[in-house]
Amino acid sequence: MSHAVRRLRRVATGAGAELAYLAAHVALYPVGFFAERVRDEADRYRLDGLSPIRRGLVIGDVEAAATPILLVHGLVDNRSVFTVLRRALLRRGFGRVRTVNYSPFTSDIREAARVLGRYVEALCAQTGYERIHVIAHSMGGMIARYYVQRLGGDARVHTLVTLGSPHGGTRAAHLFPVPIVRQLRPGSDVVAELARPAYECRTRFVAIWTNVDQLIYPKANARIDHPDLTVRNVLLPDAGHFSLPMDRRVVQEVVQTLTYLHTDGSTATPAVTPIDAAQSSGSAAGAGGTQRARRRRSQRSARIHDEEGRSGTGGQERVP
Repeated sequence: MSHAVRRLRRVATGAGAELAYLAAHVALYPVGFFAERVRDEADRYRLDGLSPIRRGLVIGDVEAAATPILLVHGLVDNRSVFTVLRRALLRRGFGRVRTVNYSPFTSDIREAARVLGRYVEALCAQTGYERIHVIAHSMGGMIARYYVQRLGGDARVHTLVTLGSPHGGTRAAHLFPVPIVRQLRPGSDVVAELARPAYECRTRFVAIWTNVDQLIYPKANARIDHPDLTVRNVLLPDAGHFSLPMDRRVVQEVVQTLTYLHTDGSTATPAVTPIDAAQSSGSAAGAGGTQRARRRRSQRSARIHDEEGRSGTGGQERVP
């Protein structure tokens, strides 16, 4: 079978999956307007009743399991787009996975970023963690990135994962003469602001993009190419824009990314627990096991960076 035929079959399969994911999302969309259900904090880390996968994460790295994760949706959407991803993260042992709905009438990315910032501050105060992780889809990634880069959100966001976000703008935005969509055009004032120097930004970024995204032109504009940011760009072949939050490869990538943490920084606000303080109350044996796990992660990270340096791939990866 020729390469062209195989390629055509992959694209057709991806298009079929995109339609199926879109139909499922349309069915779940009304559910996203209901208030989020949050589990009782007292029972969150009891080991009895946990599956082996969840128990392994809680025991091996309570820091990764306990760090709050916030999911931010895209334009004219709601938290229902993360139904699959949220359940997958909870099944794998991440205990604090929250979603946020912002108004569908939002007309400015900057204002939406300020609203996001207030929600993040409330989440940090509520959970006692000084920094969180954010996973954002489509325009939500632009809102979250603006908060991190331009509003000091790097003090609160340890890792930002974006799914199909038009970091370099998208020509498709010219088709919709709406104020907030204009800010997604290549060369817009928001895109230009995000290209400015960000020498002291502490957040690490993971930008997941696809070669067949229906809403981003050119496709590579969903990458983050900024000399001052710590970025890993991950190409997800043949995945559609709307199916990204539900794609199993995205789930695997996000789980792997948020399991291997590198902590830094001091407490940003008094009375807020540092991100690595969750282990301080554990037993000596538990602390020893956690430190051994950290050493293994550090060694793994060093090998990865060494391999990237030899191969010359930089921050670009490709998921099969």
